[in-house]
This record gives sequence, C-alpha cells and structure tokens, in this order.
Amino acid sequence: MVVRKRFGQHFLNDKSVIARIAKVVDVLPENNVIEIGPGHGAITDFLVSSDCHLRLIEIDKNLVLKLKQRFGTHIDILTGDALKFDYKKFGKSLRVIGNLPYNISTPLLFKLYKYVDQIQDMTFMLQKEVVDRLCARCGTKNYGRLTIMTQYYCIAEKIFDVAPTSFSPKPKVHSAVVKLTPHKNPTQSKNLECLQNIVTGAFSQRRKTIRNSLKPWLNEEELGSIGLDTSLRPQELSVNDYIKCANLAWEHQS
Repeated sequence: MVVRKRFGQHFLNDKSVIARIAKVVDVLPENNVIEIGPGHGAITDFLVSSDCHLRLIEIDKNLVLKLKQRFGTHIDILTGDALKFDYKKFGKSLRVIGNLPYNISTPLLFKLYKYVDQIQDMTFMLQKEVVDRLCARCGTKNYGRLTIMTQYYCIAEKIFDVAPTSFSPKPKVHSAVVKLTPHKNPTQSKNLECLQNIVTGAFSQRRKTIRNSLKPWLNEEELGSIGLDTSLRPQELSVNDYIKCANLAWEHQS
C-alpha cells in the first residue's frame, strides 16, 4: 500500500467502523451521493451495494486507477482536488460522505457550506478535535469560529469516536464521525462577510469582553440594544447573538 503524505492519507480498514458508518448514512437507491477521498474503496463498497447515484472525487491518480479497476463503470470517478469542484453541477439533494484528509478538512467544510441549499446532509470522518469544535455548545472551551460558522449553516451531530488503530497507517490523533444537516429554515445574516468578520474578530481576542472585542463594529449602547450583556466573552454568545450583531453592524454600514 503506497501512502502519499502530501494528501494526508490514512485509509480506514476497520470493518466494524465501516458497518457503523453504513448504518448511520443509510443510503437509499434514489439518493444522489458524492464520496470525497474514497481511498481504496472501503466505504465505497457499501455505497455501491445501495445502488444509489454515486460519484467519487479522488485526487490521487494511482488510487483512481485502482478504483476504476475495482468498480468498473458502475460509478462516476472524478479525478481532482475536492476544494476546486463546483458542486452545483452535481444537482440537488446531495448526500456528501467522506473520510476527509485532515490537512484540508476545515477549508473543505467552508467550501461545502456555500452549497448547503442543494445538500441534504454530510457525513464525515474527521479529526476528533475538529468534530468536538463543530459540535461544541455555547460557553465551552471548544466553542469558537468554526463552531459558529458550522452551526450557522447546519445542525452538527457527533456520531461516534474512532481509534487510530482503525486506520492504515495509524494517525497520531483520534478521529470521529460527524453528521452535518443543513437547517431547513435558517436564520439568515443580512451580510455573510460581515458575520464572518465579526466572528473572526471576536475570537481573535477570546479573553476580552465583547465590549472590547466587538468595538470595531458596535459600541456598548448598540450591544445593549439587542439584549447583550457587554461583560460577556465571545464564547458566551450564541450563533443567533452573532447574527444579531452582524445584522445591526451591517445596517449601520449600509
């Protein structure tokens, strides 16, 4: 087995973990599925057996050849970087699945969030630390920028942890499976860039109160006008609190 470090490859080979993922995903024949980073096809096997409409995205050309030999013409195998695809062309009600390379997981998540209007759900194997941040609750140590922006778009649910021994080669960190389901009726920010800037600014000064960390956008009186205690710290504001801050700041800029 050839492993390319630049692709962050750790191949899932634990059949019990694969079976648990299959149960969680519960793919149906009518589903429109994309698997990112299929590797040697451990998860692909159960996707193919479901008879769904399946596409694979794999950057490693050697693995693409092996996947084509293994699965033949049953599925579409696309060669390329998952960060560079236009997911609009894959249609609606997408179900996205993957054992994501840890070195691209966060930028890939932010890429996919741009397409939530056409995504049904996403189920990923990620570094446990990242999953804990995605699913963190307001007021906890893991709650931060990644939490806010993820939960702005999706309901994030940690499914189960996975030990390093389930992979080859063994990663130095633990992993976890997470399910991300886009909100059906999301609370919209009036300007997404403004929301992103406020969240980034707040958590770059995590120990400061919002009276200070949000000063570039809103003063103390304005924060009070939307019901916020200015002595709170960034991790104590909910996703909706940040949306309210961004909407008020955007109104003042417009």
